[in-house]
Amino acid sequence: MLGWSIFTFILLVILAFCWVYIRKFQSRQESEVVSTITAICALAIALITSALLPVDIFLVSFMKYPNGTYKEWAANNETRGQIEDTVLYGYYTLYSIILFCVFLWIPFVYFYYEERDDDNVNKCSQVKNALKYTIGFAIVCVVLLLIGAFVPLEPPPSQNSTQWEKVQYLFEELGSSHGLPALSFSISSLTLIGMLAVITYTAYGMSVLPLNLIKGTRSVVYERLENTEDIDDVEHQIEKLKSKCNDGRPLSSRDRHNLQELESKLQVLQRRGRHLEIAERNCCTKVGSALRPIKILLGIFFILVALLFTVALFISNLDKALHSAGISSGFIVFGTNLTNPLNELLLALQPVFPLDYILITVITMYFVVTSMAGIRNMGIWFFWIRLYKIRPKRTRPQALLFLCMILLLIVLHTSYMIYSLAPQYVMYGSQKYLVQVRKSICTSCCGRGSNDATVGQSVGSDHFDQCIVTRSYLFLHKFWFFSTIYYFGNWAFIGAFLIGLAVSCCRGKKSVIEGEVEADDSDLSDDEYVH
Repeated sequence: MLGWSIFTFILLVILAFCWVYIRKFQSRQESEVVSTITAICALAIALITSALLPVDIFLVSFMKYPNGTYKEWAANNETRGQIEDTVLYGYYTLYSIILFCVFLWIPFVYFYYEERDDDNVNKCSQVKNALKYTIGFAIVCVVLLLIGAFVPLEPPPSQNSTQWEKVQYLFEELGSSHGLPALSFSISSLTLIGMLAVITYTAYGMSVLPLNLIKGTRSVVYERLENTEDIDDVEHQIEKLKSKCNDGRPLSSRDRHNLQELESKLQVLQRRGRHLEIAERNCCTKVGSALRPIKILLGIFFILVALLFTVALFISNLDKALHSAGISSGFIVFGTNLTNPLNELLLALQPVFPLDYILITVITMYFVVTSMAGIRNMGIWFFWIRLYKIRPKRTRPQALLFLCMILLLIVLHTSYMIYSLAPQYVMYGSQKYLVQVRKSICTSCCGRGSNDATVGQSVGSDHFDQCIVTRSYLFLHKFWFFSTIYYFGNWAFIGAFLIGLAVSCCRGKKSVIEGEVEADDSDLSDDEYVH
């Protein structure tokens, strides 16, 4: 089918992008085959999962004509069920692979690399220690699956049932749902972690990426001059301290401490000077000047998109606050009651195939790109401790594995973010259904709220029978309490974006070698930068 052909093309593009991206940031001195392959595959899985959402929306929309009737090949309930099951199995497969990556594959490779000895002789010990730590992650995964499988969403049919009948009921429910609650609970639990990553990295990336493009970088000539002056100043302070012991007297502990700090600072400045010299020799500034107008326009476009998303997300959350049943329902609304500009834009584009699917794909990739930008600028942190830095050609294998795991979790929450941005379109696509208004038969878009003037009595069947929801919606809203947490997470995301935007506006231009030189770098990193 056309939808899967598009998905196959996107798959090839994703694999090529992942290979280029990982190779760009991979450390040349510490590169390792297993971690590289793992990082490429994990990143590809994250992007492939995000690419399945547009296909899901396309398939439910493609089943109907614009007049609200089913196409001939989709008129049969069995045929539609087979298509829905195909998409559902696609989600099953990708989400299962994500669980495997997050709880088994990535932890094992990470700990295997951490346990590697300098002489690389005791491979068995490495494998044993890596498996020992990975078992803990596997236990967490099993617990989540069991909770999702056996915690009933509905009470047993009879309150007077025996304990055995209640247990039997749980197994029957598990069999009838084909394991959907178990997988949905596990994925939703990971999505909560992804929500924190989205609030931290994606919200910041949405502000820092466009503003960096608009502001540009500082002049490399001015930076070299400023760096040379700093080197001269530090060398003068070092000579002044050393002059105190010319008569044979030892330096005080305070002076020795100050001398060590100054010498460390001098090394950083000298390393920075070498990097600035390389940047100037490679004509980075000339290329940057030529691309300057394009970068400014691209930055303006990105900031407008970020503001549009923020407004759409605010309207969606306000709609849920005003028209949902509240916390106990997960703030779920079956459609839109307030005008959402992004939702309306997608519906307006749907008559011109395939503009709406291109836009929803661009939106999905926008979140991935801004997340990458946020991680790139912030690094990987654990509370107030920075664990790893993400830098071109000098990112350690462990950092790449962390990067890909974070992106996996972000992609999981991205599906809910896109649903929040355009709830009607993500839930029903461009589907329409037949309604009777007075004595005439009209069509209405699926998911229109009660404020829609065309909503009347549906023809032939209930509105929910005529409209097919995407399979993604089933995963997102299986458990109401997760939806409630996601709702409040959206408010936190809006706040984080506005704070990040204010901070990014107040910051000056970044250095032409921003993030390339740190106090804890070694001289080996200079060799990586040159090559």
